[in-house]
Amino acid sequence: MKQYLIMAVAAMATLTVFSQEKTESKNVKAPAAAEAAFKKSFPAATKVKWEKEGANYEVNFLEGKKEMAAVYGETGNWIETEEEIAISALPASVDAYVKQQKKGSIKEASKITKANGEINYEAEVNKQDLIFDKDGKFIKVEKD
Repeated sequence: MKQYLIMAVAAMATLTVFSQEKTESKNVKAPAAAEAAFKKSFPAATKVKWEKEGANYEVNFLEGKKEMAAVYGETGNWIETEEEIAISALPASVDAYVKQQKKGSIKEASKITKANGEINYEAEVNKQDLIFDKDGKFIKVEKD
């Protein structure tokens, strides 16, 4: 009986490992269309590193001394750009939300511009990314 139990546990563990889908890969080669679109938008970019995130490609880079990231689809369509900003540049309601709802302080801040023109803000608190709309209204939490 013990032998069957051990085999069943081993089988479940194996299935669990193989069923987990990896959705992010670092240091990948992006499709030529995505690379071309990126180079056209950010010709002066340095320290360029591509990652695959789901069906899209995220490129992290420096524009001057500013840390940035952009997301492109496989066909080169631009999805969004994230740029590092000063914490003081966040809407005041972001700081108020963090003080009321979270234990901790804002470590980093970013402005996210989406292809449709929508602006969001990101505040990193306790290794979580808090996402806010253009007016500083809380939207969601993303794990860092």
